[in-house]
Amino acid sequence: MLSRLLARPPQARFAYVVTPNADHIERLLRIPRLRGVYRRAMMCLLDSYVVALTAKCLGLPQPEVVSGADLTAALLPRLAGQRVAVIGMREAEFELLAARYPDVEFLHHQPPMGLLYNSAAFHAAADFVCEAGAPFTFFAVGSPVQELLAYAVAARSDSVGLGLCVGSALLFAGGSVSRAPVWMRHAGLEWLYRLAQDPVRLAGRYLISDPRALAALACAALKQKLH
Repeated sequence: MLSRLLARPPQARFAYVVTPNADHIERLLRIPRLRGVYRRAMMCLLDSYVVALTAKCLGLPQPEVVSGADLTAALLPRLAGQRVAVIGMREAEFELLAARYPDVEFLHHQPPMGLLYNSAAFHAAADFVCEAGAPFTFFAVGSPVQELLAYAVAARSDSVGLGLCVGSALLFAGGSVSRAPVWMRHAGLEWLYRLAQDPVRLAGRYLISDPRALAALACAALKQKLH
């Protein structure tokens, strides 16, 4: 999978990769029109051991987990000497990332908050991606904004390269946010580690929204057994 991404010609028509987790799945259940954005992606990689383990327990097919953080950590060291565009991150966070990967030629655009409701800023971010023409662009503005932005860029005839919708992955890569130990990730407990770090922001997601996605999996498993 990594070799496929790296082998893609830099000037190929823009395509993008999405890394949905339980939060994304819950949103897709509520907002079906977003599904086309994920179907348009070059790759759709599951970023949730919780979802994978739940599917296994329910007897559903268990997809491979490739988190956005793991993909980013594997990809960045291989991008030395290349232009890499970054959409999102505060300036201090971006500087930590750039310092950790000094051989990467980073280009940075920090859009304002509320990008989804700011048409001018949204189009400015899309313009930045197209004008940069970077072989790789990391979208780090949160879901569903990053996926919608990548989708909008892909619709433009002047866009090239590969976009990666990876959420907080660059914060981990730059070291401004610590990641859960490997054993916690594989046990499906990374959410607990992150919740302890930022309970105010993440409590609603992990304790209210995400269980809805797991309940939907349970319903899917029940329907499968009844048929």
